[in-house]
Amino acid sequence: MDKQELLKRITMNPDVMLGKPTIRGMRITVEQIIEALAGGITVQGLLSDYPQLETEDILAALAYASELVSEERVFPVQGS
Repeated sequence: MDKQELLKRITMNPDVMLGKPTIRGMRITVEQIIEALAGGITVQGLLSDYPQLETEDILAALAYASELVSEERVFPVQGS
């Protein structure tokens, strides 16, 4: 599955989780997935904890985070 297909799994709805990016409209946010992975939870652990998740959902969360980071720009501070 390519990146664009994965990103279609990320949805935003102001009525679900205050509009945060979620997985396929469920009440599981991209933030929850990224934080769990950063905290040492394995993909298998996530899939076990959230049986409605699919491996592609976790990959979609990572792809979404990658897109956000790729758009960041750092500018030097004048006068330093």
